[in-house]
Amino acid sequence: ACYDARLERSSLLVALGGGVIGDLAGFAAASYLRGLPFVQMPTTLLSQVDSSIGGKTGVNLPGGKNLVGAFHQPSLVLADVDVLASLDDRQMATGLAEIVKHAVIRDAGLFARLERDADALWRRDPALLESVVACNCRIKAEVVAADEHEGGLRAILNYGHTVGHAIEQAAGYGQYTHGEAVALGMIAEAELARGRGLLTAADADRQRKLIERFGLPTQLGAPLPAEALTAAMLRDKKVQGGRVRFVLPTGLGRVDIVSDIREGELRAALDLLQP
Repeated sequence: ACYDARLERSSLLVALGGGVIGDLAGFAAASYLRGLPFVQMPTTLLSQVDSSIGGKTGVNLPGGKNLVGAFHQPSLVLADVDVLASLDDRQMATGLAEIVKHAVIRDAGLFARLERDADALWRRDPALLESVVACNCRIKAEVVAADEHEGGLRAILNYGHTVGHAIEQAAGYGQYTHGEAVALGMIAEAELARGRGLLTAADADRQRKLIERFGLPTQLGAPLPAEALTAAMLRDKKVQGGRVRFVLPTGLGRVDIVSDIREGELRAALDLLQP
């Protein structure tokens, strides 16, 4: 399409849509003529608070999420919360999962605010949505600005994603939305942290209750073998030296990255997800 349109290096690509459109357009912009400028105009809550920010563009392969892609920063991100009025409840919930994730990894005050205003958020209160979307954009932008290419700090954005991506792949893409899989991943990874004494049971319970209030799952809809999930994790791009890295919460607003999770620990956390 870029070739047929005779695009030049000064041409501008505009990604108007959700995360898939943003990733495809961003990857095309990063690749064609070795790089074109592009603008993100995200139309889902998930893309507004997460995928449109940070310059990651990725395409799935049958064996894993986002295994092909590039880092290519947009020239502009324009998020208009008015478009969210047309989102169905399932797509609204999938975006709220990433908002919960940002709160757990970086902002205890935001987590408390989500608990307080959960019902108004679910009703799509425009002023509240605008404020929360802006807050999440700031959180992600601050992390990305400190570590654009995920050499260190940016890895904390993967909380819930190590298990979540494995669920998406093992269950078959489309069975769970990204946010649903991340919610399940946060449940499992919080259980890993609780089992290690890094996270209190009370904080793990607060996270679970907030996830439930946003209409997100805390258990799988159908059993998934632990072996299939583990195999998917080992093919993930976050693996280093054959070890799977996990982002584990050490409190609400704080996380740590560990790569020494034992098989028994992981199986116990994955068992918690089984229906």
